[in-house]
Formats: sequence, C-alpha cells, structure tokens
Amino acid sequence: MELKEALLERNGLNIHYWTGGKAAAPPVIFTHGATIDHHEWDATLPKVGEHFRLLTWDMRGHGLSRPASFSLKHAVDDLLTILDQLQVQQAIFVGHSLGGNLHQELVFQHPKLVRAMVFLDCTWNFQKLSALEAFSLSIAEPIFRIYPYKMLVSQSLALTATSKAAQELLRPAMESLSKDEFIHILMESAACLHHEPDYRINKPLLLMVGDKDATGNIRRIMPLWAEREPNCRFIVIPNAKHAANLDNPDFFHQTLMDFLIGRCQ
Repeated sequence: MELKEALLERNGLNIHYWTGGKAAAPPVIFTHGATIDHHEWDATLPKVGEHFRLLTWDMRGHGLSRPASFSLKHAVDDLLTILDQLQVQQAIFVGHSLGGNLHQELVFQHPKLVRAMVFLDCTWNFQKLSALEAFSLSIAEPIFRIYPYKMLVSQSLALTATSKAAQELLRPAMESLSKDEFIHILMESAACLHHEPDYRINKPLLLMVGDKDATGNIRRIMPLWAEREPNCRFIVIPNAKHAANLDNPDFFHQTLMDFLIGRCQ
C-alpha cells in the first residue's frame, strides 16, 4: 500500500506525516511510542487501509521530524494542525505508549474530534500516582544519566520487545537520538500526568496491554483505567512486552480490526 508523504511546517520545524488508505472512509490516526517512529505501524497500516482512511506521523523530536525538542503540549498542537490541514472533523485514534498519552490529552481538550480510541501499552494520564510511583518518577532522570547511552538503548529495546526482528525494526529510530534527546523524551512524557478523579473519556475504547509489559505501571493501571470507562473493552495480549503489536502481531491485528470494523464503520 502506498502512502503519500507530506510536511507540516511550524515555527521552523518540519513535521512529517503520511496519508493513504480508503479515501472516503472514516479516518484512523496512528501515533507511535516514545523514542521510536511511524515505522512501528508498517505491518498494521495495509490491513487497516483496506477499510479506512489513514494518517500516521513522526512526532516532533522523533524519526524524520527532527531536529526538534519534544514537548507533549506542542506535539498535541502539531497533530491538531495536521488534522485541520486535512479537514478531518472526527477520527478514530490509535496510540501506542506515548502516542496514547498524546491522544488522551487531545480528547481531554477536544472531545468532538474523537469517534473512538485504541490505547496500546499506555499509562492512564488521569490517574493518581502512588507515593512509590511518584518517588520513582522523581529519581528517574539521574538514574538514566548514569547509564552509558548504548546500554540505555539496548535495555530499552529489550524492555520494549521480545523478538529480535521487532527490536531491529525499532533500533534505527532510537539510535538516531542523542542521549540528551532520548532522556528528554522519556522525562517529558511524564508531562501527561494530571489527576482528574471525575473525568471519563466516554467514547468507545479498546485498551490493550502485553502480558509481559514491565514498563512503568502500565500493566497494573490499564485494567483499573478500563473499569472507570463505561464503554471500554480491555484485552491482555499474550506473549508480548511493551510493543505488543510487534511481539504478537496476529493477535493485535485481529483484535484491532474486530474493534474498528465492529464499532467504527
């Protein structure tokens, strides 16, 4: 399947994005995880593109949308500007990890833009952290800075995916970053967290997590998040770490397509 590449020029930055799929169908927006890029969706887009219009992109500070300093707030604005440029009035959003955090901020600010949402291995923006979780977050940056950069990348890849093929797919994007960029993205991703005890997204939701995801508190918090949402399906993907779409692609794609075709066409 061919994708058309385009650029959003904002304040001297070039944000790269790609469109394709079934032109007259509802749009599905794919946003990648932290420190990687749009290539994580390479196997997914052709399947979804048979039924839906597609948009994928590299967030600022990632992939081809560099050099740029990542900011969650500015990345949300980037995506909103791309959607406006493409005249997208409502869409389905699929986000992995940081991409899902970005989508949570988007629906929090602009609920009318969202038809349905899929969150893969993503923490819940609106949770209240435990004292231990808050402490762990406060000491994360100095711990990251102790690591030699190659070790930091290697351990991140090992934590993200089980298969060597998946790790090698993700490696070029991670290794394109400097150590400072890498750590900045990880720490800036925490900017998504703000406790909103009464907030509900109140859209059709699919939450998926790898059964072996040991990243942060994701494996613990996703089922609690799912319980709070009135129109939500929660799925544990077997034999998968943080990039469950790459570790168990057949299970991920079947579950995703069942949701999209069953709930969103």
